[in-house]
Formats: sequence, structure tokens, C-alpha cells
Amino acid sequence: MRLSARVDYALRAVAELASVADGANVGRTRPVTAEQIARAQEIPPKFLESILLQLRRGGIVHAQRGPEGGYWLARPGAEISLAEVIRVIDGPLAHVRGQRPEELGYHGAAQALQDVWIALRASEREILEQVSIADVAARKLPARINQLAADPRAWS
Repeated sequence: MRLSARVDYALRAVAELASVADGANVGRTRPVTAEQIARAQEIPPKFLESILLQLRRGGIVHAQRGPEGGYWLARPGAEISLAEVIRVIDGPLAHVRGQRPEELGYHGAAQALQDVWIALRASEREILEQVSIADVAARKLPARINQLAADPRAWS
């Protein structure tokens, strides 16, 4: 799996917002400026602005202009999966040459590759949909994720 810098920065920015959210108000009483997010996560500010706009259009964050302005999560972090953020920024999770795996037409000896790509997408989806932004911000990942990450083979 290859994640773009845009997705990496988006996930980091949303995790930063989740870390300051105040429960029932979903951080609404404490908006965070793009500059604060950029500084905290070492993200280029101009790049972050365009990412935040995309996240706002995708329903992940809300924004307010002005001296009391900034960004906050549109919903509790526990309701926002990593997969949702990735889809808002880069579209569907798994593509092969820009196509969805089920749209590919493999033949002969390569025909089983289509099933491999579909299984890969299902595996990615299983992991990315079960991890929420709140999990990341709280540094409390689901047990299955910790188990996978603890396997030494995962690190090579």
C-alpha cells in the first residue's frame, strides 16, 4: 500500500484535531488554526490549507473564519475511520492502474491476480475501517492492529 503525502498529512491533521476535541461538543468550543496544526505536525502550511479544504468539503472537519476561527472535527473522532479520511483525500482504497480491481480483465495465467487485488483491498479496508481517528489520537489502537504491528515480519 502506498499512501500519498496528502493522505499522510490529512491523517495527521485530523488526529491533531481529535486530540483537542472536547467530547460532546466535538472540539467546537476550541477551534484550532491551520497554523497550529501545521506547527504541531510539521506540515507545510500552504499544503495543509488545501487539505483542510478537502476535509471540510468531505464532511470530516468544520471551519470558521475570523479571529476566533479555526478547524474542528465534524463528528466525534471515534466515528471517523482512517479509511474515510483516505477516501476523502485520494478516493477509493485500492486501484490498479487507476481502475477498481473488479473492473480489470485478466486472462489466462494472470486471471487469479484480480482475486488477489480484491483480497488486498478487503484486507486494507478491514484494518483502516476499524481504526478511528480517536484511536490514533489516544494512542489506543484495537488489539488486532497491535497484534499485527507487533509481528517482526511486519517491520521488514
